[in-house]
Amino acid sequence: MKTFWNSFKEVLTNLFHNLGWAWWVEIVTQKPHCTYYFGPFLSVKEANAAKAGYLEDLEQEGAQGIAVVVKRCKPKSLTVADDLGDMIQHKATPIFSGQM
Repeated sequence: MKTFWNSFKEVLTNLFHNLGWAWWVEIVTQKPHCTYYFGPFLSVKEANAAKAGYLEDLEQEGAQGIAVVVKRCKPKSLTVADDLGDMIQHKATPIFSGQM
């Protein structure tokens, strides 16, 4: 059950996000070349406390060259990938016409 504080905090976080005042964890990786945004957070303390989990997940996925910044921003997209072409699976072409 949500407490009053949790509900109020959620409303306040959404307000801060809409105004561009919320805190976000920005993680840039070199391989794959991506920028990830995690948040929004009401305080820099909350964002700093959460960033270790995000780093661990990306490291387990094999990301390399990781840089982390906690900042106030309003990202338009949560993931910005420069090399998505390498990650897209190409559609297989059937050998026989009956395989469609």
